[in-house]
Amino acid sequence: MTWSNSLSEPWNDWLQSIEDFTSELSKLFNAKSTEFCPQVNLSSGLSKIILSLPDTQKSTRTVLMSEIDFPGMGFTLKKSLPEGSEVRFIPSNEDVTDLEVWKKYLTNDIDIVFVSHAYSNTGQISPISDVINHSKSKNIISILDIAQSAGIVPIDLNILKPDFMIGSCVKWLCGGPGAAFLWVNSNRLPFCNPRDVGWFSHENPFEFDIHDFRYTDTALRFWGGTPSVAPYITATNSIKYFNQLGIIKVREHNQKLIKVVEESFDDEFVSPRNEAKRGGTMILNFKNYQEKILKSLSDHKISVDLRSQGIRLSPHIYSDEDDMHQLIDVIKSTKF
Repeated sequence: MTWSNSLSEPWNDWLQSIEDFTSELSKLFNAKSTEFCPQVNLSSGLSKIILSLPDTQKSTRTVLMSEIDFPGMGFTLKKSLPEGSEVRFIPSNEDVTDLEVWKKYLTNDIDIVFVSHAYSNTGQISPISDVINHSKSKNIISILDIAQSAGIVPIDLNILKPDFMIGSCVKWLCGGPGAAFLWVNSNRLPFCNPRDVGWFSHENPFEFDIHDFRYTDTALRFWGGTPSVAPYITATNSIKYFNQLGIIKVREHNQKLIKVVEESFDDEFVSPRNEAKRGGTMILNFKNYQEKILKSLSDHKISVDLRSQGIRLSPHIYSDEDDMHQLIDVIKSTKF
């Protein structure tokens, strides 16, 4: 529309779209809009954060994360950290919902902790507030990953106060791919000097003086070169919808539907039964009958996916109890 309605430079309209995006994020997470920066995906945001930290490229760092974190995050950390650094893992058999487990591994030699709010393969959520606070007490930098919780579990950055956060609109926020973001705590921001920069990291992108680069004083210093705009326009409308609906309401609806399924199965329900330790997904494992049940669900046009711990289901605001009962009926009519 910008191109068809005017012959003038479209950047004013496009940049307003980005401001709308960060404004909706600020409402969703209760933080300043200037603390958010659009990113194409989580890996981009994470690598920019690591490369921006003071002295990170001059000395080795030890980073703690869970072995059940999304693999791409581990790949990014290993390649972004200086040679000789270590990515240390909480073993996959440890309970990431237990603060004592995190305390055991947050030893004095840890420099950075990467903590996911929710884990895609298990349906678990970690005690992020306690982990972040414990990390602060030990001067450990915290990076929070909310890819699997944004839009389904309420998050208040004004209370949590991690050092950094990365997220995406591709899952519960229903915004599609290409509209990820990073968030930087205002107390941390002045000390961040991103290396992966471009003209939109500049204090005045339209100054066009090749001899004078100055970081903008907002999180947009992490932005980089010429940005995409369309994915953020799409995502903004989606985030606005969920802001108006309220994430607490979305969470209550999601957990009510999970409860319907939980009550219908015993050992097959492998996600946490304690709601406080459970994200928005549930995992069902039927062992030797997994493939048979997957085929039956597909034949009945019920969409699920298969993860390392079992069949993953993610009921959302557009799902209802009838959908859950249909799911249960199809599974139970398939002998296992």
